[in-house]
This record gives sequence, structure tokens and C-alpha cells, in this order.
Amino acid sequence: MKTSYINYAMSVIVERALPDVRDGLKPVQRRILFGMLELGNRPDRPHKKSARIVGEVMGKFHPHGDSAIYDAMVRMAQPFSFRNMLVDGHGNFGSIDGDPPAAMRYTEARLSRLAMEMLKDIDKDTVEFIPNFDETLEQPAVLPSKFPNLLVNGAAGIAVGMATNIPPHNLGEVIDGLIELIDYGPLNLLR
Repeated sequence: MKTSYINYAMSVIVERALPDVRDGLKPVQRRILFGMLELGNRPDRPHKKSARIVGEVMGKFHPHGDSAIYDAMVRMAQPFSFRNMLVDGHGNFGSIDGDPPAAMRYTEARLSRLAMEMLKDIDKDTVEFIPNFDETLEQPAVLPSKFPNLLVNGAAGIAVGMATNIPPHNLGEVIDGLIELIDYGPLNLLR
């Protein structure tokens, strides 16, 4: 029983609930961004219907239901959920007051310019690719992520026996901190 529980817990942690520190994304978020890239849904092109994007992602990379995919995509398009949005949404994507987004057939989306930086050079062997759920396609294990997404956008997730809640941070301050770390090595708060 103990082994089964640990295996289940690790599966939930790795496959669904918690973000990967390398790109700061949960698997569904990573699959949405990659699916949008594969669809040619770039910032310099017109928005596409959200239902089209959700169908693409569900059919190729994430067969766990359309609502999980749409909810994750909506959050990446909300300025009150993501400090720096990864999806450029068009239409009613909900409000900070708790109003729900419109149904996916009424909204449209495309990748944000920042998301393109996270996906940049993905075709140049920068990251490992793994088989999708039915082993007919390949998907990235993580995104190249030239942007410190986990620190800047933060993350929240609840898994089996584990949770995370990382607050968002200012990009300029994160960059200043990284420069200090490069120049001076490990830091303390009193320096």
C-alpha cells in the first residue's frame, strides 16, 4: 500500500499539480504553449478561437478534458492571475471580482511576445522531447525559457502530500538579483 501511495503521489506531482522549476510551468501550461506554437498562433498573427486551441492541445498532448485546458489557458491570459501574461486573450477572460470567462467558443487567443521568448530555439535541440500520451508525437519535457517564469509569475499548486505557493516578483528586481549573484556569488540580506 505504501509503495502504491508513493507512486501515485509522485505521478500527480510530476504530471499535473506542481510546476517544473526549469520553466515554471505545469504540464498542461507547457502543452498549451507548445500546442499554440505548433498551430502557428504567434503574436504577429490573428487570434484563433479558444475552442480550436483547446481541441488541438487535447487531441495531441493533453487528453484530460477540455475544461482543465481552457481554465489553464484563461489563467495565462489574465493580468490578475499572471504578472506577465503568456497568452494574449481576446474577449471575456473573466474578472478579478470572480466573474467567469466566456465559453471557449466566444473567446480567442494567441501567444504573447513573452511566451515566444520561452519557446525560442525550441527547434534547435535546446530541450529534451518526450513522447506524447499515445506515443504518436513528441512534446518538450520543458521549454527553453529564456525568461525566469517561476520567479516572475510565481506558481501555486496542490499535490498529494505536497503543495507550493511561490509569489510573483518584479522582473527588474529578479535581473538585478541575478547580476549580483553572478558578480558576488552567494548573497545575504545584509550586504
